[in-house]
Amino acid sequence: MADIFDVISDPTRRDIMNVLLQRYVAADSETGEISVGDLVDRLELTQPTVSKHLKVLRDHGLVS
Repeated sequence: MADIFDVISDPTRRDIMNVLLQRYVAADSETGEISVGDLVDRLELTQPTVSKHLKVLRDHGLVS
């Protein structure tokens, strides 16, 4: 299993976490939730790519 530094060393995962953080601190969001489709659109990535990275982040407890 990768350690936390391996997980956050990936630029795509950092981009996803940044979008989630921005969403969380936004005045119009109480939970910071965003759909995978919205992440795909904002990051201009494919859905399987976003889902793969979200799984890694979830498996390491960085997102829920």
